[in-house]
Amino acid sequence: MTRRFRPILPLLLLFLSLLLSACSSTSEVDEKLKNLPLPQNWHDSKQALAVEHNWLSQLDNPQVHQLVKKALAANQQFSMQAYALEISEQQLIVSGSELWPELDLAFRSGRNKDNQTDSYANSNSVNLNVSYEVDIWGKLSDADRMNNYDYLAQKSSFEQYKQQLVVNVLTTWFQVIEAEKLLILYRSRVDNSQQNLAIIEAGYKSGLTAALDVYLTRNDLNNELTRVSEQKTVKTKLIRQLERLVGEYPKGELLVNANLPLLTNDIPVGLPSELISRRPALKASWYQLLSQDAGLAYAHKQRFPSIVLSGSVGDSNADIGELLSGSSLAWSLLGSISAPIFNAGRLKANEEKSRLALKQAEQLYLDTLYSAFSDVENAITTEKNLKQSYYTMLAAQENAKIASTLSFEQYQSGLVSYTTVLDAQKRSFEAQTTLIKIKNQLIANRINLHFSLGGDFTTPSFENEAQ
Repeated sequence: MTRRFRPILPLLLLFLSLLLSACSSTSEVDEKLKNLPLPQNWHDSKQALAVEHNWLSQLDNPQVHQLVKKALAANQQFSMQAYALEISEQQLIVSGSELWPELDLAFRSGRNKDNQTDSYANSNSVNLNVSYEVDIWGKLSDADRMNNYDYLAQKSSFEQYKQQLVVNVLTTWFQVIEAEKLLILYRSRVDNSQQNLAIIEAGYKSGLTAALDVYLTRNDLNNELTRVSEQKTVKTKLIRQLERLVGEYPKGELLVNANLPLLTNDIPVGLPSELISRRPALKASWYQLLSQDAGLAYAHKQRFPSIVLSGSVGDSNADIGELLSGSSLAWSLLGSISAPIFNAGRLKANEEKSRLALKQAEQLYLDTLYSAFSDVENAITTEKNLKQSYYTMLAAQENAKIASTLSFEQYQSGLVSYTTVLDAQKRSFEAQTTLIKIKNQLIANRINLHFSLGGDFTTPSFENEAQ
């Protein structure tokens, strides 16, 4: 009988080895994603110096550093992201526990009365149970790997959100400064219109100017007063937005006293290939892709048998003091195997669903990657054009100021109409307004460029407090 089954043993071993190799965790991620054709340099920048980190230290205003520090400590949305990261870390522990045996201790004690004999009986028992699923196919390891990648993705997303919060604080802070500069400009326009009105009304009373000029000047003054009122509202809203970012009640009372720096120097932008390993959003997308890959392996191995080993040792005795005495210990050791036979295609559909989700994650990663490249390219191009716009608008402002002064002098001499004066003043006002806005656009674009490049804004002290 033994000889009859000997030829079957090698075939059985071969079958098991082939089955195990078929169930091994091989990555299904498209290999092309690991070797994408990337340009050597950015399109509008040929320098390849390393990207600067901690550029926030270049701002010498202590208020902005304090606001960033407060936002990282008190912003509610940021705190929610920190808790989400901690939840993901606990989930990592939960999934990792599946790889280990589960051990339970049960104790039971009771007292019963027999009504027929009017006697009492005690019962006590203690049992130690252990169960362990043998990870023969690597299914549990794939589940643990999937949760590991989910945690790494959450960690990268947390880092991305931290940088985004700093960006929001900085851009809003500079928007408040811009709003204040525009408000000062609008108030100076009111003063200028009031002076013009006084001169023209005096000329009208002397019979030197027409009534139309008086009405035009009054209309111009009312427009400027309206603009001042609207700008006050804009500034207050921005202050409240900044207060919310730092976790405070939006009272609209935060005082900001600073100037808009002129940023005309170039910054190192690194290489396109370096962006993949530097920007947290790209790392998060890649980890999510790897998590989907592990999920596909898990769904595939769900279709194979599960082997569970279980055992128990215990004792029962009427006298609780005699428990675990050794004389009446009982033990059991069981092994069970269960395999899916019929489930109406559910497991196969789950595997195909995971496969499609992996393909979807690949496209999401590519979309995130090329969007990140686009953000950098657009920021570099925008900065280049904004610098040109600033210098041309600076010249336009000087010309417009001179033209505004000359037009009013010529009006007083009777050489031009007051409509010409209004047009010249409007051009001067628009040039000054545009120049302030371009300076802030340069700042906002520089901040977004650092953010798009994956440069870290926060100082080590800020990062430690956030953790």
